[in-house]
Amino acid sequence: MSKHRLVVVLLQNNQLSKIWAGINTGPLLNLFKMEYVGDLILLRGLPGSGKSTLGEVILKTHGLNNTNYVLSADDFFIDEKGNYNFDPTKLKEAHNSCQLKCAERMKLQLSKIVIANTFTQEWEMVPYFEMAERYHYRVHTIIVENRHGNKNIHGVPEDKLQIMKDRFNIEL
Repeated sequence: MSKHRLVVVLLQNNQLSKIWAGINTGPLLNLFKMEYVGDLILLRGLPGSGKSTLGEVILKTHGLNNTNYVLSADDFFIDEKGNYNFDPTKLKEAHNSCQLKCAERMKLQLSKIVIANTFTQEWEMVPYFEMAERYHYRVHTIIVENRHGNKNIHGVPEDKLQIMKDRFNIEL
């Protein structure tokens, strides 16, 4: 007589729906369940497109405008008086700071986290995808277009905007 048992597993809608063979299914059910702590919303677009404004609308719609605010690498360049002082030599540091703040919010298990950065290329979002996986957040990427003709408030020159437009990667 064989000591092997037949186990049949049905996986439907990312959930384990049935196991046959008389074994304890608790650990397996936990392994296959897809439960999210919250939503990570990455707003992508060129400067002046309205990413931060849309982020504020999203948070306000969910009643989170008092406890949560839109994160951005640009925040790093705003001084205590509210002046924007961009320093391209500190761009990496600014993005690291934004990622750190995002991770802190995930550790607090905030239900909605909004990041408003240009994210012109896929690799720029990868650290956020990895954090979302680690902390069990569902990711949404939204491209914000400048259909309203807004000017960017950070004074990004037209030639730099064109470079960003040219490298903007969209994965459909």
